[in-house]
This record gives sequence, C-alpha cells and structure tokens, in this order.
Amino acid sequence: MGLERQKRVAAVHDVSGIGKCSLTVALPVISAAGIETAVMPTAVLSTHTGNIKGFTYRDLTSDMPAIAAHWKSLGIEFDGIYSGFLGSTEQVQLVEAFIDEFKKSETVIIVDPAMADGGRMYTTFKPGFASEMAKLCAKADIIIPNLTEAAFLLGEEYRSLPYTKEYIEDIMLRLADSGPQMIVLTGVSFDDKEIGCAVYDKTSGEFFYRFTPKYSGTYYGTGDIFASALTGAFLNGKSINESSSIALDFTCAAIARTHAAKTDTRLGVNFEAGIGEYIRQVGGF
Repeated sequence: MGLERQKRVAAVHDVSGIGKCSLTVALPVISAAGIETAVMPTAVLSTHTGNIKGFTYRDLTSDMPAIAAHWKSLGIEFDGIYSGFLGSTEQVQLVEAFIDEFKKSETVIIVDPAMADGGRMYTTFKPGFASEMAKLCAKADIIIPNLTEAAFLLGEEYRSLPYTKEYIEDIMLRLADSGPQMIVLTGVSFDDKEIGCAVYDKTSGEFFYRFTPKYSGTYYGTGDIFASALTGAFLNGKSINESSSIALDFTCAAIARTHAAKTDTRLGVNFEAGIGEYIRQVGGF
C-alpha cells in the first residue's frame, strides 16, 4: 500500500528576515504538518515593520504574475491557497486573480486579512484598502481576521472591550454573508484573564469558542503563527474547531515560552520549540 499523495499549499506572504512572521512562519509550520508549501513572496524585508525602524524593503509585486504563469505552465495544482499580509491593493488584486486561475472545486482558500490591529489600520495602507481586502475575503472558504480587521471589513468603526457574545456572533454572521463558509475571529476576550478565538461554520450554523491565558505585552507574528498552524491542521483533515484549538494552543505556548524567557518580543516568539507537539496533534508524519 503506497503513501497518499502529498498535499500542496500556495502561501502568498512577504519574507521578513527577522521577526518570525509571514513566510518564515508559514513555511516551517505548514511543512511540519507534512504539507508541501509553495511560496510566492510578495516582498523581502530585513525585519518586520512592527515597532522596528530602519528596515529594508524590496517590493516583488511585478514578479507575482510571472511566478503564477510559470507554475501554470508546469501544470501545478494546489490543495490550498493561503494569503497573509499583502502590501497594496494591487497585490490583493493579484491574489484574487491567482485564486481565479488556480482554484479547483476541492481547493481550500484561506485568507488572513492582515491589515489592522488595536483599532487602527497599519500605517502603510491607503484609504480603500479594507474594501479591496473584503473582495478577496469573499472568495475565501476560511477567513481569519482579528476584531479590528473584522470591523473594517464590514466598513465599521472598531469597538474595544468589553465584548458580548451577541456582538461577536453578529460580526461573524455578517462576515459569513459576504461569502466565506467559515469565520475564525481572533483576539476575542470577555475578561482580562483569557483571550482566544471564536469560530462560525456557516454549513452547520454552529459557534465555537476557545480561550487560553492572556499575557501582558505585544507579541509580534502571533497572528501568522495561528493562521499557519490552522492551515496545516485543516488541510490534514481536522475540523475547523479542532484546527482552531490546535492553532490557539500552539500560539499560546509560543507566547508563554517567550514571556518566561523575557526576550525582545519585537523579534518574534519561540514557536520552534512547539513544533514537535504540533506535529503530534496534526499527524503530520
């Protein structure tokens, strides 16, 4: 009895040399799930841009169509397409075109609409970016916004704590109306002790919540770690609730290790030490 065909995911993200985010997270984590990870880099930076000055930046927008065309000429197919931080409306439109070109009936489209946090859009984005990102999210099977991104996708003002279940579930229902089958909302918290995620599956009509301890401070790259871990688990046949739980545990453990070590959180969190446990949970090998 031979091995099953290995699955392949296209990961469309930037490359930040330092900071443990985007492709430097997506590639090792999804690969750990036993899934081939084809990378389409959107830009190359010396570090991520969160609270770090003087970083280098090389835009690769013009390379993206050529990469896609070459893959198409080789007959490459994907079981999943996973996009994260996209630096411009042009890049968002290129990912939309990539999905139109490569999506098969069984291809899972996962979009992390990385564009805002803490009630504010990232400073690099111009007005109108959220509405373009909403068009990309409409093509997705799974979207993974934080609460700020969810509000902006709906064209609303961000609302800060405290949250109610009614508010969280109303947001997810309205996001699902735009197209995605599954909404995974991150940064959900009903008190100052725990933080986690809420999941809505449009097919079943069910809501699911999962929480872990909340640590003080800002931990860069954790959104990418969560989304990448979820992608690997889901493509390995886990349910959306299981995938979200595995991703949350993996992310929280990385934060806990970094918090205990008191390292510079701008340089990312220690997710690497949790790879072994992640492989065990998703059955990567």
